[in-house]
Amino acid sequence: MSGPGEAFDPYKHLNITINDDGTCTRHFNVPDVEPDPGPSPGMPTASKDVTVNHQTGVTVRIFRPTNLPSNDNTVARLPIILHFHGSGWVLFSSNSVSNHASCSQMASELTVILVSVSYRLAPEHRLPAPYDDALDALLWVKQQAVDPNGEPWLRDYADFSRCYVYGSSNGANIAFHVALRALDHVLTPLKIDGCVFYQPLLGGETRTKSELRHFADPVMPVPALDVIWELALPKGVDRDHRYCNPTAYLPHREKVGRLGRCLVIGYGGDTAVDRQQDFVKMLVTAGVKVEARFDDAGFHGIELVDPRRVVALLSMIQDFINQ
Repeated sequence: MSGPGEAFDPYKHLNITINDDGTCTRHFNVPDVEPDPGPSPGMPTASKDVTVNHQTGVTVRIFRPTNLPSNDNTVARLPIILHFHGSGWVLFSSNSVSNHASCSQMASELTVILVSVSYRLAPEHRLPAPYDDALDALLWVKQQAVDPNGEPWLRDYADFSRCYVYGSSNGANIAFHVALRALDHVLTPLKIDGCVFYQPLLGGETRTKSELRHFADPVMPVPALDVIWELALPKGVDRDHRYCNPTAYLPHREKVGRLGRCLVIGYGGDTAVDRQQDFVKMLVTAGVKVEARFDDAGFHGIELVDPRRVVALLSMIQDFINQ
């Protein structure tokens, strides 16, 4: 954060520079890691990358637990989690070391096949490009169920009738929009059995009480949020656009009501917590079966620094999957 008397620079906070051609230079060094299809001895999962759209270059990284449960000497079919990482729309790739470790832990401890989507980042690829990438990945997963030559880790191990859409932060925003888009497609034999929205990143034109209360939050200060929405949204729209503020968009209420069951998780210290709770109200009003788990303690991204929160998050997801 800025010192006394120093004007706050949200670009400096985000550690980015926007170039004259509209691209972004990211000044931080967050290393990507390669997949481990072997896997290496002692690793909880094997992982591999697959391109799902050769025109856009969008890939997914698939994680398969090394310890596979079996029934009657045959491998039990595992639920699928379609995973959208948090990136602030702009900052981090899905193959970063932290996201790779998080996905590996989730796949191993929940005993699922996890498909992490490497959606394109803004501002080079503004919304709805990440939603397009998400739908490409979902339809690719569906295709593996019906293709005799499909991806073997899905074809041989996955239970396509138990697919869960999961997203963290802006990834939860993507998860919501791809779940809506999925309603326009025949997914059989794939079935989305539920959606998990972890600290969904939402916005709007009018400041909420939590945004004003946490205006200078060290993790998510409001001026930095203003910048990432400016970089992510289509040019010329405001923050009451449905991509940013779905609660303000009345025409999709009927469609929202057709979503399956949803789990929404948030924390009282999150700058966006008021919007997340309004999001829950929108889902409930539309007739969606919603489980809302909000903890007064905690802030945006707390699981990145507090391993106990990871344990609690995985427990909530496990309970949701087992319902």
